[in-house]
Amino acid sequence: MASIKDVAAAAGVSVATVSRVLNAHPSVSADARGRVLAAVEALGYRPNAVARSLRTDQTHTLGLVISDVLNPYFTELARSVEEEARSLGYSVIIGNADERPDLQDHHVRNLLDRRIDGLLVSPTDGGSPLMLDAARAGTPMVFVDRWIPGVDVPVVRADGRAAVQDLVAHLYRLGHRRVAIIAGPAATTTGSERVEAFRAALAEYGLSLPDVYTGQGDFQAASGRRVTEGFLDLPEPPDAVFAADNLMALGALDAVRARGLRVPDDIALAAFDDIPWFVHTDPPVTAIAQPTGELGRAAVRALVDRIEGRPTASVTLAARLVVRRSCGETTE
Repeated sequence: MASIKDVAAAAGVSVATVSRVLNAHPSVSADARGRVLAAVEALGYRPNAVARSLRTDQTHTLGLVISDVLNPYFTELARSVEEEARSLGYSVIIGNADERPDLQDHHVRNLLDRRIDGLLVSPTDGGSPLMLDAARAGTPMVFVDRWIPGVDVPVVRADGRAAVQDLVAHLYRLGHRRVAIIAGPAATTTGSERVEAFRAALAEYGLSLPDVYTGQGDFQAASGRRVTEGFLDLPEPPDAVFAADNLMALGALDAVRARGLRVPDDIALAAFDDIPWFVHTDPPVTAIAQPTGELGRAAVRALVDRIEGRPTASVTLAARLVVRRSCGETTE
């Protein structure tokens, strides 16, 4: 891949001149500008996205890269981000990573190329060199919902551990002892954190989480269905399943119904990430609700503070258990 030094050498100018041309600086002669642009085209040079994000001018535009636009949780998050940004005088460009690290980095790179003032990201995994480079380069950035450990960026998130403890206590009171989980990707902080919280909460009641009751999903509905089918095929299926996000819960519900079984008569079901649809399913789904709207608003405020040079800190809000009728409850 061509570098800025390669362009400078081909055009017969300095690296500084190439930089001025790429940033539309007026102090470059027409001849030098033409040679630089010809070299850029001939070499297929692409300006470094991180370097171009370091600037003093503002576009009053924020970038938002969300994990899955089809997930109602992230749809609501994006809406609250856009509303808060607009109230503060910023517009938002949204990129959908579709739970793919390569697509996530594609959107991050393009957003930085568009000269956004700051970036909100819900990372699809914990190993993006581009994100690390952007943070080190000083790009104003805030992680929302998920984060990358070791990257010095403010995080706005909900802590679901207490709500998971409440859920396990609720399942135990209802008589459930064989309890399984459909986990999210271990490479995401939310995926690993929810499994750990669930296992720790079960241990408080003397219950274990066997490997056969731990199914690996990907925060999408098809994986919820696949994992639940595996649970139902066991010689001793679980009597309750906790899906670590809403789409996997919907997939689990499909799998149960496809077998001619019923929730909660044959198997109980609970979910992380409450969504409006859950009150309309039969039965309504018991779920852990995050303060999604406030998370989005808090993330924008933190990012704008960072852009405008004010002190910023991470924000942690509490999730809560919403009891309905999918675990064998007699009343909502």
